[in-house]
Amino acid sequence: MCGAAALAPGEALAHASERGFVLLLPTGHYFVGGALAVAASFAVLWLVPAGALGKLASRRATLAGRMPDLRTATGWISLAVLAILVAAGWLGSRDPLSNPLPLVVWTLFWIGLTMATGVFGNLFDWLDPWRGPARLFGRAGERSAPAWLERLGYGLAIVQFAAFAWFELVYPAPDDPARLACAVSIYWLANFAGVLAVGHDPWTRRCEPFSVFFRIVSKLAILERSEGRLRLCLPGGKLARVEPLPLSGALFLLLVLGSVSFDGLMRTFAWLGAIGVNPLEFPGRSAVMVENTVGLVLVPAAFAAAFFVSVWAGEKLSGEPLPLARAAGTLVWSIAPIALAYHFAHYLIALLVNGQYALAAISDPFSRGWNLFGTADNYISAGLVMGPAAAWVLWNLQAAAIVGAHVLAVILAHMLSERLHGSSQAATRSQIPLTILMILYTVLGLWLLATPTGA
Repeated sequence: MCGAAALAPGEALAHASERGFVLLLPTGHYFVGGALAVAASFAVLWLVPAGALGKLASRRATLAGRMPDLRTATGWISLAVLAILVAAGWLGSRDPLSNPLPLVVWTLFWIGLTMATGVFGNLFDWLDPWRGPARLFGRAGERSAPAWLERLGYGLAIVQFAAFAWFELVYPAPDDPARLACAVSIYWLANFAGVLAVGHDPWTRRCEPFSVFFRIVSKLAILERSEGRLRLCLPGGKLARVEPLPLSGALFLLLVLGSVSFDGLMRTFAWLGAIGVNPLEFPGRSAVMVENTVGLVLVPAAFAAAFFVSVWAGEKLSGEPLPLARAAGTLVWSIAPIALAYHFAHYLIALLVNGQYALAAISDPFSRGWNLFGTADNYISAGLVMGPAAAWVLWNLQAAAIVGAHVLAVILAHMLSERLHGSSQAATRSQIPLTILMILYTVLGLWLLATPTGA
């Protein structure tokens, strides 16, 4: 059934999370201001006493005492909801704006849950649809990973996320409910096989990409669950004592950031012109699959290369060079706020509009005229993001997120570098190339949001 759905001819449906509005504002002063803000934050760090950032990041305030661990129960509920959504993908409407599966996957899960995780912590750990079945089959709990899995590192997570990004950004019809239902089913089954083979914790720790991604993003959250207690911390405070990522883990995070950046680039007049497509006569996704596949490979690869070169150059400047793998594995954590902020900025409009469609669709998942949650007849207000006033507010929110994240990234990089080198002066010198990269990426991020799009 899945093979037939994937091979069946059909129109190339627009992605439910594509940006539908272009913010044509005078943005040059934002570019300059954003770059100066990031540069100024680096300059101010010269005046911060050694170890002060680490001490500040380690502060916690307890909000609640011991809480019960209900993750197995919530995991079963999550799996049941997923099964209903997949059934809706096969049996419900073919319209991606009225079928709940594409709206939940692309809008509430990929956009909304990522944003919520960056604030509240690892919510996906409570929604994990493999935890319940793993416990049922005796494959839950802490287990040592087999040697072959340790050698692979995050390799399987990289492969699976690359496949997800290709399906989202390149495949002609990622919103077709039946095809998406097939993809989700295959994905769940493949990872469940991995859970059965090596155990739930080893597999989700290194191989299942969303478990890995949300765990990384949760390090930025202001809430922390530790020893059953709920604590309040500063944004990024959990990174004060984080372990370095292996090379494969660093590549995974850079792949995520690069793929979201390419999601913005692939619709710009600049990219479409470069691949010989008239932006005002876009021929559809199927006509540019090869070009976009190449772009999806090159953009993350270019950003990864720039990051590793910056870290290598920084270590040379520090006067106390450390092994590149150790330095990069530690400093890559400072990229996490940039990944989260660009996710927020790039997908904010889609969340505001398609989120309304999602709330309506979940009340009538099979298009039977139901109104389970009283939201089926909600009025969809696209005007929420239209007009000069909305454009001004949205642009400033997006710009503030990108600039603020890069400032936080500079601060976190300095804190992590201090921990590496044990010297504030060496840490500051080592951050000069990485700060330059962050300044350039700030300008690129703002340009991607402001430039006209044609697809």
